[in-house]
Amino acid sequence: MTTPSTQSTNPISARRIPGTDRPRRQAWTDKTPQEILARLRPGHADPMRVLETLIELFNTRHTAREKTVSHKTRAERARFLRRFFLDLKLKAGFHTVPDPRNLGQKHLHAMVQVWQREHLAPATIQTYLSFLRGLASWMNKPGLVLLPARYGLCLEEYQRHEYAQHDKSWSAHGIDVEAILAQVTQYDARIAASMRLMHTLALRRKESVMFRPFEHVAPFEDTGLPAERRKADEYVWIKGKGGRVRWVALETEQQRASVALARSLVTSRDAHLGHPALDLKRNLRRLDYALEKFGITKRLAGTTGHGLRHGNVNDLYESIAGVPSPVRGGGTVAADVDHAARLAVSERAGHSRARASGAYIGAVLPKQPTGNRGPISPL
Repeated sequence: MTTPSTQSTNPISARRIPGTDRPRRQAWTDKTPQEILARLRPGHADPMRVLETLIELFNTRHTAREKTVSHKTRAERARFLRRFFLDLKLKAGFHTVPDPRNLGQKHLHAMVQVWQREHLAPATIQTYLSFLRGLASWMNKPGLVLLPARYGLCLEEYQRHEYAQHDKSWSAHGIDVEAILAQVTQYDARIAASMRLMHTLALRRKESVMFRPFEHVAPFEDTGLPAERRKADEYVWIKGKGGRVRWVALETEQQRASVALARSLVTSRDAHLGHPALDLKRNLRRLDYALEKFGITKRLAGTTGHGLRHGNVNDLYESIAGVPSPVRGGGTVAADVDHAARLAVSERAGHSRARASGAYIGAVLPKQPTGNRGPISPL
């Protein structure tokens, strides 16, 4: 078997978004970013041309860390910045679009007021401010973007909900998973198989479409995991957000059956589960269309395809802790048991911190002392 780490890599990634990774211009050879930008004089150069130059020079960079960001983040950040500067004129009332290097507090205050009028979600506002901090760092203005409260935002307008407020699983919304999958199978068996992987292995939609059912399954001995962490003979290799790799044990018959189904649908040993005639973007669009076609949308069903992933990790928490997750009503549980269950949830979902589990299973409830798992005797 060819392990994931030794697979040959196509130089043109199916995940790459066109236009986000252009090669450096020949005219910029041997020139620093400062020298390149100095040619575009403030007050003379087209502000949008200056912005495009900044994006081309710096958009691969992470805002806070010494690393590059994903192609998806690059595309979303570039799209936001272009719209932001145009909206300064179209929505915020400025007569002209400012040169990005002249961006000031009056511009930021005005756009935050626009976002307030449009009732943007707290997570969206946080993302936008993060993108603007990135722009500020490109221009060597690290303190340009202030804390949200300095722009008149109240806590409810900018604070993300770190913990799930309600159960987003399909079962919590009265959806029969098997019945829906049977219907989707009649429409497109590959999409149904992707959804089944989301259901049994807690994969993200993109991970399920890119899953290679032969190449991405390995015996435990090939995982590099310590012997004490062995839970099954075979593991699924997943490369998730931020390039984080995780191994998911094929512990149950349901999990093994979902992989077997995927294998029965692909045309070669190195094929992914998405339709071979479509690129990644179109495969994801087709999956989303199928969910909408069968009524699995936030508006119609109260949840989305992502609810399959939520259902899986909530079930996982209960299987370890012995009580439902907090978002499902919870129950008293020892601190060490709760921590172990949360860590397992985070690992299966592809996160590095146990704290991330709260986005799926809810906030930490009051617990019994560590190791005290029995009922408390009355005095």
